[in-house]
Amino acid sequence: MIKQDRLVQEFISLIQVDSETRFEQEICVVLKEKFGKYGLHVVEDASMSKSGHGAGNLICTLEATDSNPAIPTIFFTSHMDTVAPGNGIKPQIGEDGYIRSDGTTILGSDDKAGIAAMLEAIQVLKEQNIPHGRIQFVITAGEESGLKGARAMERSSMEAQYGFALDSNGNLGAIATAAPGRAEIEIIFHGKTAHAGVNPEDGISAIQVASKAVSRMSLGRIDNETTANIGSFSGVGPLNVVCDKVKMEAEARSIVQHKLEAQIAAMKKACESAAAEAGTTCEFHADIVYASYMHDDSAPIVQLTSRAMNTIGLTASTFHSGGGSDANVFNGMGIPTVNLAVGYLDIHTVKERIAIRDLVKTAELVVALVKEAAKV
Repeated sequence: MIKQDRLVQEFISLIQVDSETRFEQEICVVLKEKFGKYGLHVVEDASMSKSGHGAGNLICTLEATDSNPAIPTIFFTSHMDTVAPGNGIKPQIGEDGYIRSDGTTILGSDDKAGIAAMLEAIQVLKEQNIPHGRIQFVITAGEESGLKGARAMERSSMEAQYGFALDSNGNLGAIATAAPGRAEIEIIFHGKTAHAGVNPEDGISAIQVASKAVSRMSLGRIDNETTANIGSFSGVGPLNVVCDKVKMEAEARSIVQHKLEAQIAAMKKACESAAAEAGTTCEFHADIVYASYMHDDSAPIVQLTSRAMNTIGLTASTFHSGGGSDANVFNGMGIPTVNLAVGYLDIHTVKERIAIRDLVKTAELVVALVKEAAKV
């Protein structure tokens, strides 16, 4: 069913197109041509002006071949951008069946493996005249920069009733049924300058205030569903002057939305109380950049995915991811979405690799999901 050589060549051609995040112009043009060549209606949305990235998101629609109105419209999504160093990738096919770069760059299987699997699956659907409903293939920009492309997408672009992200680590068969929402937090502590040697008691050290605030926060692993971290702490000034300003940047994540909100509130309280005790103020700004999602194992989308996996010999298993993906955004739009493992390894490093067998199996899985969705 899947033509391995064709799939591998497609994957290699994709990863050789430079597409570091924020610079997606070239890969976007290539993908428009590739999806259009197979008869899909391809639209690049207007999200570029919001996301600040080099391309908009692509919504590529494959019309239904089965006229049964009960068959749902579904979607598959992957992202077109990669992390750095991702320019000038030189793929190598090893005797062990893995595809790697030459070791000077990443490989780009995150997430061009997902895109290659989609393109192969489309060809198989056509070649074998497999009946199916309407399918949207959504290729986002800016995923690696904080899901910026998906976050800038208009909900009206999405017609699907449910869908699948091909963008998770783990062995084939793994289904990410939950992932945390994430808040980005900026805190500015104000102090008061004074000579550090002559009259330090007349000053208020913003560094001391910020340090006390941090000491009152629960950070790291809060519980099985929640984490928090201080990413940067900056207070700059002469050694002989009491520092009057500190800026901190932090994040909080939780699979449970109310726990995320509670963690933000606790961090804010720690900051405001430390500032008040020192007789000064702080500014606390928190932005929930994407919401959490969680699907029970009995949810229809999880059950459908498991059935499809079983038909191609995969053992389905569910897990809760610690990181966000475009699946968070689509779930936030009210479209049930799960994130499926593609099998890539050591992503975001120059040791990144993917097994050819996993590329093939991912393409098989796309076809199996389309078939399963058409069973109404």
